[in-house]
Amino acid sequence: MSNIISAIIHLVKNPQIELIRKGSSRNRANTMGEALEEYIKDLFANTLGVADEQTRNVAIAQTFSYLGNQNNPPDSMLRGGDAIEVKKIESRNAALALNSSYPKAKLFAHSPMIKKACRDCEPWTQKDMIYAVGVVNGNRLESLAFVYGEDYCADKETYETIKSTIKNGVESIPNVEFAESKELGHVNRVDPLGITYLRIRGMWGIENPFTVFDYVYQRNPRNTFNFMCIINNDKFHSFENASELIALSKQNKNLSIQDVQIKNPNNPAQLRGAKCIAFGIEAQ
Repeated sequence: MSNIISAIIHLVKNPQIELIRKGSSRNRANTMGEALEEYIKDLFANTLGVADEQTRNVAIAQTFSYLGNQNNPPDSMLRGGDAIEVKKIESRNAALALNSSYPKAKLFAHSPMIKKACRDCEPWTQKDMIYAVGVVNGNRLESLAFVYGEDYCADKETYETIKSTIKNGVESIPNVEFAESKELGHVNRVDPLGITYLRIRGMWGIENPFTVFDYVYQRNPRNTFNFMCIINNDKFHSFENASELIALSKQNKNLSIQDVQIKNPNNPAQLRGAKCIAFGIEAQ
């Protein structure tokens, strides 16, 4: 069963940073965001070097229980494992645009934001969420970060509280005809003819992991590629193949695993133990 440790091992052993796979029909990817999503699938399925599409499809089907779309989280779910949300940015310090979906420490099967196909793809009620954030320049990946939602963003109550407060405030405006909506508000009959409506939507965003965790990790400007992963100790030690990654770090000078203390997203006064896993490709 593939997991985040497997993906890191695949990256270190086969360090490809070109997003378009040669000889693949995905050379026609509509956007580099889609190409990054395919790259992340390849990392977890260990298909970065697989040219045959049928072989790759089989490996991906064995690795993932769900592959989603851009409008509903998550982008994918590992079979029996974590959920993954992929985000592309084009400058090293850019924030992530989450649009109508607030940040998720964990993914819940009862969430109204997810599709029925996601809810029914395997037996599950809750999954840990991996944010995979890539800094993309053309068709090349300059930096990649893996962080778990529970180490990165607050619990859902934080975001639900502000959302419901704004929604209740908007709907309390007098002399406005509101309709039932999952958004912040939906106003009907705005004009005298009653033919115009207004949708009020939230547009969420969050600072990228390289900015958020700059107190434990700094990218090496001399590298052509930098990778960072933050995993809290409880999660790290739950992986049976963690020892394989530790052994690999002793063999590869470009891979390191450091013990760090990270801030609790719900209470920054509290620190929690974590692993900062770093990998770099040196400029030639």
